[in-house]
Amino acid sequence: MRGLGPRSRAQLAALGIDTLEELRRHEPVALYARLKQQWPAAGMNLLYALIGAQEDLDWRQVARERRSELLLRLDDLGLAPR
Repeated sequence: MRGLGPRSRAQLAALGIDTLEELRRHEPVALYARLKQQWPAAGMNLLYALIGAQEDLDWRQVARERRSELLLRLDDLGLAPR
């Protein structure tokens, strides 16, 4: 899974997500919210990496192009960084 390191993969595996196909079955913001609940230190880069892996994009491209949109969605969930 492109852009996801060993720690992120381990966190996903703890939720039963071991393959790209399984990752693609999840809405990324909802999945990030689940991960954030388990690991409060998870940051925005994890969300960018989840989307990047799902869409085969570099996480930095996701951050540049979708940061505002994602921050608004996270704000709606009470998860936006302060």
